[in-house]
Amino acid sequence: LQKSLSETFGADEYSRARKEVLTYMFSRPMQMALYFCTGILGDETLFHHYALNVPFYTHFTSPIRRYADIVVHRLLSASLGIRPPIAMEKEAIQKQADHCNDRKMASKRVQELSGDLFFSIFVRVRP
Repeated sequence: LQKSLSETFGADEYSRARKEVLTYMFSRPMQMALYFCTGILGDETLFHHYALNVPFYTHFTSPIRRYADIVVHRLLSASLGIRPPIAMEKEAIQKQADHCNDRKMASKRVQELSGDLFFSIFVRVRP
């Protein structure tokens, strides 16, 4: 598959962009991670990470990137006793998680549509 794709990309000025778009399109079917408040979900099996096969999982990046990462950092710090608990009810935390999920999905959809547009142009101009 890799050899076939490399031949398809070509060697012109757009070959790298084509490779990125096609590689992205191949990974689209993977399920997107969602933010949620653990206090809302009663079934702990929903905390499981399928690909890593671990029963409990959290994810965050640098808190300067996304609001959701700031919340995760604060909640994790509070759970470890490093800082006081966040003064938010679990329903409010879940509402924030839902909002972050909504924005993330909207952003992903725009990214997908952009890739679809580029791919359409690629197919049209490619012999």
